[in-house]
Amino acid sequence: MNQVFDLSIDISEYDFSKESLSHISENQWIKNQWPLVYFIKNEQIKKAYVGESTNALSRLNNHLNNEQRTVLNKVSIIGCDKFNKSATLDIESNLIQYISSEGTFSLQNGNNGLSYHNYYQRDLYGNLFKEVWKKLIEKKVVYRSLEEIQNSNFFKYSPYKSLNQDQYNSVLEIIENLNKKSSAHIFVKGSAGTGKTILATYLIKLLTSKYEELNIEDIDAENYREIELLSDFHKKYPTLKIGLVIAMTSLRTTLKNVFSKIPGLNKGMVISPTDTFKEKYDILIIDEAHRLRQRKNISWMGVFTQNNNKLGLGNEGTELDWIIANSNYQIFLYDRAQSVKPSDVPQKKFEVLLAKPSTIKLELKSQMRVNAGSDYISFVDNLLNCRLDKSTIRYVPQNYELRVFDSFTELYDELTKKEEEYKLCRLIAGYAWPWATQVENSKKDYDIEIEGLKFCWNRTDKDWISSESSFEEIGCIHTTQGYDLNYVGVIFGKEIKYNPESNKIEINPQDYFDRNGKAGITNPEDLKEYIINIYKTMMYRGIKGTYIYACDKNLMKYLQKSIHFIQNTTPFRILDKSEAKPYINCVPLYDISVAAGNFSELQQSQDFEWVELSKPYKARKDYFVCKVVGESMNKKIPNGSWCLFKKDPEGSREGKIVLVQHYDLQDSDFGAGFTVKLYHSEKEISQDSWFHKAIILKPLSYDSNYADIILKQNEISELKVVGVFICTLE
Repeated sequence: MNQVFDLSIDISEYDFSKESLSHISENQWIKNQWPLVYFIKNEQIKKAYVGESTNALSRLNNHLNNEQRTVLNKVSIIGCDKFNKSATLDIESNLIQYISSEGTFSLQNGNNGLSYHNYYQRDLYGNLFKEVWKKLIEKKVVYRSLEEIQNSNFFKYSPYKSLNQDQYNSVLEIIENLNKKSSAHIFVKGSAGTGKTILATYLIKLLTSKYEELNIEDIDAENYREIELLSDFHKKYPTLKIGLVIAMTSLRTTLKNVFSKIPGLNKGMVISPTDTFKEKYDILIIDEAHRLRQRKNISWMGVFTQNNNKLGLGNEGTELDWIIANSNYQIFLYDRAQSVKPSDVPQKKFEVLLAKPSTIKLELKSQMRVNAGSDYISFVDNLLNCRLDKSTIRYVPQNYELRVFDSFTELYDELTKKEEEYKLCRLIAGYAWPWATQVENSKKDYDIEIEGLKFCWNRTDKDWISSESSFEEIGCIHTTQGYDLNYVGVIFGKEIKYNPESNKIEINPQDYFDRNGKAGITNPEDLKEYIINIYKTMMYRGIKGTYIYACDKNLMKYLQKSIHFIQNTTPFRILDKSEAKPYINCVPLYDISVAAGNFSELQQSQDFEWVELSKPYKARKDYFVCKVVGESMNKKIPNGSWCLFKKDPEGSREGKIVLVQHYDLQDSDFGAGFTVKLYHSEKEISQDSWFHKAIILKPLSYDSNYADIILKQNEISELKVVGVFICTLE
C-alpha cells in the first residue's frame, strides 16, 4: 500500500552566538530534544556547517567553542514531527552532499561517516528531504534545484557522497592496510557503475582532512572505527603526499575542475601518469587503471621513451611501471572489461601484481549508476558476447528504459524529449566514421550522417559531456568513458555486424576508423574484443535508460530478439519481394539520404523497398514515397513526415510544393543536392517568347530563420524537378 506523509517542515533562523542560546532553547524541537537537523552559516563569507542531533542545544554550545565555527553567525533549526534519528542522519547526509555541490556555501564538514543509512520506510521519508530543500530555496538559502545539481559534475564526483556498504567497507580496509604498510599494492575491482571514482574522490578527501575537520561528535561504533583508523593514519603520514592519477584527458580535466572547488583539495592533486615524475608520492590512487598505457599506438612516443629512460626501462616500460616507481603505495581502481585500445597496458601486467600474495584485493559489487542494477551489466555482457540462451524471452529491466529503434530519426526525437525533460542525455557511437571535419582544408561540415541527420564528432576532447554543443554532436568512447548520463543513445556503426548463421558478432576493420585503436593488431579476435568492450562500456553510461540503433540490419534483428524494440511507425506496409507487384499494389520508397545527388541512379538501383499505400490512394506508375526531414516546410509538412510524390509531369509548377535536385544545393535540413520547397518562377516575357529570370524555392516554416533559395538564370538549367508533392501519409 502506498503511503504519503502530511509534511510540515519548520525552519527557524537564529543568531549563532552564546547570547542567543537561551532564545534557541525555546525552539519546540530543541526543548523536546526531538531529532533535528541544523545548518550554521555566514552568508557574507559563504561558509557553512551541517549537523543533526537529538540534543542540539548541547551540540550548538560545543560548536560555539570550536574555533572553526567562530566565523559562522546564523543557525537554522530544521524540525518536523515526522523526524526520527534515522531520518535526520539521512537528511544531514543529503544536505552535505547537495549543499557542497550547489555552490553557494563552502562546507566546513569533513566527509567521514557518510555511509548509506537504510531504515524502515526509507523511501517514504525521501520526500522529507525534497521538502526541506524546497523550504531552503524559498528562504533563499540555496538557489539551484535538486535536478540541476544532480546533473552537475561537481555532484557526480563529489567526495561528500554517501557510500554504500561495499564502498565504505573498502575505505576502512584500505586505510587499515595503509596503516599496517603490509602491501604496496591495493586493487579495488568493480564493473562499470560500481562507484570506483566516487570511492577515489571520497578517499582522497578523507585522507587529506585535518583531524579537527572530521565529524567526531555523536558517532556510532562503525564510524568510530573510521576515526580511529584516520587518527593512526595521520600519525604514520604526517606530511602526506597523495595524488589521483587519471590517464584519460577528458576525465582528468573534469576532476581537476571539481577538485578546485573543494575545501582542502586542489586541482594539482589530479595528475597524469607523466606528472608522477615531478615528485615522489606517498600514495597514488589510480582511477580507471585499465586505461593506463604502454608504448604502443600512441602519438607521443618521444615523451614516453624519455620517461622510460628515466627509470632505466626499455620500450617495454609502461605507465604502470612509472606509477609504481614514483610512489610508495598504490590503490588501483580496475576493470579489465573496460580496456578499449591496444595502447592500454596488457592485462598480464596487472595479473602479475594481482598474483602477489601481499597484494590486497577488494571488490565493489553494488551497481551505483544504472537504475536497472547489476543484472543489466550481466545482460549486456552476455548479449554482446552472444551467450544468451536462445529460448530466453526479451529482457525488460525494472525502472529502466532499454530500447532498440529501427529508425534513427525516432531515436533522436525521443532522446531530444529526454534532454528537454532531464538534461544530460547524449548520443555516442563506435568509431565507424572518419573524423572528416578535422582534416586540414576539409570542405565537409559534418562527420556522420544517418537518415538525413548530420552530426560532427565531439568538437572537444576535454569535458565534452558538459560542453554547450554536446547534444548536437556525437561522442566517442574516449570522451564518455567514466561519465554518467541520464539517457544515452548508442549507435552501433558499420564496423560491427552479426552473423545469424554462426550466431556470432563479427568485425569489419575497414569500417573502424580509430587509427591508434587498430594499428598493429594482427589477430582479428583481439580487435573484436576491444570493439565489444567499447560498446559494452557505452551501454553502461545511462542512469535512466539506453536507446540503441544499429546500422547493420542483422545486428538490429539480433538485438530486437532480446530487447524491447521501437518499430518505425510508418503509415504504410513494406511488402516482401514475393508480394510486391510494382505499381499495381505498391510504389517505390526512396531514401533521398542515400541518393548521393543523383536521383536517377537511385531509381535504377535495387536499393529501395516497395510499399503498400492505404486508402484512398492507389498505386500508380508515377507515384513514389520518401521521407521529408527538417523544419523548413513545417507549415505543410511536419518534420519526419512520409510523403507521397508524383513524378514531375512537366508543365507549370507555379505555387506547387516540389522535390528538386540541383548539384549546388546545400539544404541544412534535407541534405546536399536535394530540397523540398514551394516553387515560384520569375519570368521575363517578350512579345514572342519568355524565359525564367529566376526560380525561387520558398520555405513554408514557422521558423523565420529559413530563407528563400534563389537560383539565377545561369543556374536554372541544372535544376531538375523530381516530383510534385501530393500529401503526407497519415
